[in-house]
Parts: sequence; C-alpha cells; structure tokens
Amino acid sequence: MEFERPDFSLAAAEIFVAVMALVVMVTGTFLRRISRELGYALAQLTVIGAAFITVFSVDDPTVRYTFGTMYVSDWLGQVLKLFIYLSVFASLLYGRLYLIERRLEKAEYYVLMLLSMLGAMILVSANNLLVLYLGLEMMTLALYALVAFDRDNGLRSEAAIKYFVLGAISSGLLLYGMSMIYGATGSLDLGVVGQAVSLGAGDELVFKFGLAFLVAGIAFKFGVVPFHMWVADVYHGAPTPVTLLISSAPKLAAFALAVRLLVGGFSGLAETWQPMLMLLAVASIVLGNLAAIAQSNIKRMLAYSGISHMGFVLLGLLAGVTDGGHQQVFNAYSSALFYAVSYALMSLASFGMVLLLARTGFEAEHIDDFKGLNRRSPWFAAMMMLVMFSMAGIPFFLGFFAKFAVLEAVVSAGHTWLAVLAVIMSVIGAYYYLRVVKVMYFDEPMDRTALIASSETRVLLSANALTLAVAGLMPQGLMAVCGYAVLTSF
Repeated sequence: MEFERPDFSLAAAEIFVAVMALVVMVTGTFLRRISRELGYALAQLTVIGAAFITVFSVDDPTVRYTFGTMYVSDWLGQVLKLFIYLSVFASLLYGRLYLIERRLEKAEYYVLMLLSMLGAMILVSANNLLVLYLGLEMMTLALYALVAFDRDNGLRSEAAIKYFVLGAISSGLLLYGMSMIYGATGSLDLGVVGQAVSLGAGDELVFKFGLAFLVAGIAFKFGVVPFHMWVADVYHGAPTPVTLLISSAPKLAAFALAVRLLVGGFSGLAETWQPMLMLLAVASIVLGNLAAIAQSNIKRMLAYSGISHMGFVLLGLLAGVTDGGHQQVFNAYSSALFYAVSYALMSLASFGMVLLLARTGFEAEHIDDFKGLNRRSPWFAAMMMLVMFSMAGIPFFLGFFAKFAVLEAVVSAGHTWLAVLAVIMSVIGAYYYLRVVKVMYFDEPMDRTALIASSETRVLLSANALTLAVAGLMPQGLMAVCGYAVLTSF
C-alpha cells in the first residue's frame, strides 16, 4: 500500500513556531542571565517569522490538504492565523512592562505564549476531529498555565483553577461528542463525516446527540451563555496581558472550530444546530449586555461585553442556514468572520489601554481608575474613546459595520425579530461603554501620575485604536478579505 508523501510546506508556519518554542525553552534554561530579554526578542521574531511564512503561502487560493486529509490549507485558515499572530504580538508588546514591574517576565512565559499560539494555528487548519481536539488542548493547556503564572497571587490561582476545571468539563463534552460521531461514521475525517451526515449513512439520533455535545463544547470556547460562568472570573483574575490574549486569539480559534465542525462537517444537520445557536446567541446578547451594566471593574465589564459580542458572531453563523441562495449563505458566513476579526481588534485596544494605565502595585482594573484621563493624557483618552465608540457600535466605526453586516445577514435569512432584539440590546449596552467616556472627560482625576509606556507600545496602541476609526470609514478592504476567505474555502 502506497502512502502519499505529506507536503510539509503547507505546515511550515506550525513547524517553525514549534521549533522556536523549543529554542526559547532551551535558551531560558542555559542562558539565565539574558533569558528574559532574549526570550522576548525570540518570541516576537517567531510571531513575525510565522506571519511572513503565512503571507507567502496565500498566493494559491485553492484548498489544499496534507498529512492525508488531516490538515487543510485555505484562505480562511490563513486569514485567521494572521490575526492570531497580531493578537499574540500585541499581547507580548503591550504586556512586557507589566511583567517586568511585577517580576513575571521569564522565558517560560514566552514559551507558553508560543505554544498557545501553536495550538490555535493547528486548530484553525485541522480537518480531522482528533487534530481539532489536539490543537484545542494545546492552546487551552498553555492558557491555564498563563492564567496561574503569578503563582503567589491567590486571585490568579483561583481563576486558573476555575478555568482548568470548567475547561476540562467542556473538553470532555467535546470529546464525547466526537466519539459518538466516530462511532456513527467510522471516520475522524471531517469530509467523510460531512458526506455521511448529508447522505444519512449513519444513525440520525446518534448524530444529533453527538452534535449537541459538540455545540456545548464550542459554546464554552466562545464563552457564551449558559457556558459563560468562567469568563468574568478568568478575565478578572488573570494577569492583564493574559486576559488580553484570552479575549482575542482563542476567540478566533473558536470561530474556526465552529466553522470547521458545523459548516464543514455538519451542514447536513444545519436545521438541527441552527436553533441551538439561536438560543445561545439570544441568551448571550441579553445577559451579556445587562450584566455588564452592573460592573464597576472594567475587566469584568469587558468580559460580559465579550459574551454579547460572541452572541453576534453566532448570529452570523446561524444566518447562513437559509434557503435564500448561495449569495445569502456567503454573506452570512463572511459577516461572522468579519465580526470575529473586528472584535479581536477592539479587544486588543481596550485591554491595551488597561495595561497602559497599570503600573507597579496598581492594576487599573476599575472604571473609576479612568477618571480624568483626559487631563492626564488627552491623546490616549481620545484613543480609549474611539475604542469604546467602536465596541458600542456607534457610526462610523469598525464595530458599527461589523454589527450592520451581521444584522443584514440575519434579516436576509428571515429572522427579523432576532435583528430587532440585537439592536435593542446594543442600544442598552451602549450605556456602559459611554460611561467610560464620561468618567474620562467629565470626572476629576483620582490619580495624576504620568502614564509610563515604551514608545513601541504607545505607537502600536495608537495605531490599534486609530485602525478602528479608519477601518470604519473604509471597511471595504477588511470585508473583501473576509469575503474572499469564505468564498475560496467552502
């Protein structure tokens, strides 16, 4: 029996990141004196190198497979990887001073960051149930360790335990669902599973039970209601650079997980998983916005707002189940991708601002810590205002067009009531974003200490916030990239 030789070039970025993670680990062991500076430099070079490899591999729009059919290389995966790289790069840059001031900067931190990124990369390009699970576990296990990295802090340890226990339960649900699908089809390949589901080649009841477990696992990774119980505690308890990472890259990986499983493997049961996503989306948008209003801690506020934003991503996915033709399906899935990417950019900027205000012995976790920011730094007060306006969906910022694209797809799919509910909750949710703007510009500052940050952080954070405004004025470019990624991948 002849075996096809795998094309390692399709997984060159993953191989490069894996090798560099080992290099950082070895240098941290044998070069202790310079391990911190060297670890940071090598980690950033790894992210940049992986981005170059990925960019140079997107010239071919065709979908290609390697390692049998376990690994897929397509535009959807490459676009998501590029934004995952951006999330990790920003997390490393924004959070470095925070780590140095708290004596947390160690080579092991950068190794865990790279391994988490590697897991997300594998998850994004997986075309096999087992590979999906392996990528997911590599990403989340590294995140558990990162949350607990400040091991002498009780709040960090508590958050890590909650994250680990609940994450283990969700992984078990996901794995149990995968085992049921494997039992019904005899294959782990998503293409074979999708074909079996479409042809009705297995027990439909087993498929539906397996699908229910898969949706539960996906919902936990998104952090949507009712699988949201970990989100606020982990966001609050984790070191802020880790919170920044958790709020961005894993959300993009979760989007890939949902698309690969639901759209790629279970499109034949779309009428079954659409109502599940509808319930999750409605509950998340309602509870996320209402719970965020009551928060005085900005990390918890952003956690609950993130739950509502993930509800909008689910709206885009469920809108793809329609009889309106290929164009409506394409618009729905591309709007979901556009929203996921837009949220990642907004989340990076929001937590970046929290890190900017933090200093030794001061976390800047409360909304009141932003009081009078305009008097301390008019420029960064303006940047935070842009971020809050975008997250609230105020015209004409990136967040507005992300919401508009999803709502347009939902209405086209015939779910007008869903769109009306989402708009009402968005208007209610605008309150807690505008409250941050109010305290920055109209309240007296509680702290007049100058903001301390490297020039690189100031430049990137400003560019991040300004991107939300510029991309809002000219959203066509990002929309086109997301649309092409969906068009060439399905």
